[in-house]
Amino acid sequence: METKQDASLETIEQEAEPAMVLVQEARIWQDDGWTARVIKNEDGDGWAVAMYQDGEAEPALVGPWTMGRDKVNPKPLDTPAFQTLVKTAREVLRRHEQQLHAQLHREVTVNVAGETVTVTLDIIPDEDDPHAILAAVDAMGDELARKRVAPDFKLTRSVATGWIESGYQRF
Repeated sequence: METKQDASLETIEQEAEPAMVLVQEARIWQDDGWTARVIKNEDGDGWAVAMYQDGEAEPALVGPWTMGRDKVNPKPLDTPAFQTLVKTAREVLRRHEQQLHAQLHREVTVNVAGETVTVTLDIIPDEDDPHAILAAVDAMGDELARKRVAPDFKLTRSVATGWIESGYQRF
């Protein structure tokens, strides 16, 4: 005979999300939103490891992997090695984001008529409508002007100064 408590527990178990089974084997290891796969090195002898972030088709990191003691098979993955690989893959992604930001963002600070103005150029690499946004901000962080410009616009100190001196009319 089923009691109310048994029925309640069964209902709770049914409502709970199914637990994701993580694979943690010698050549594939999953945890913390990442998957490491030890693969045969395509460039020759040896092994490589590819780190995939969950939901991504391409690896965030591919690097050499250590041979095992038999000098034929790869060293098995384990928790410390996996944690190091995750840390390295995250750093690679972070550096990639920083590089992309540096390519798409320019900033100069100029003094005009005794005021400090920061002029930024943010490039929007849209496939259909690539453009850039030129903006001026005062020392207090208040936006003074904003203008859409070509994505190949060259921001320099002299260009920023000329824009400010023209009352933000130039361009």
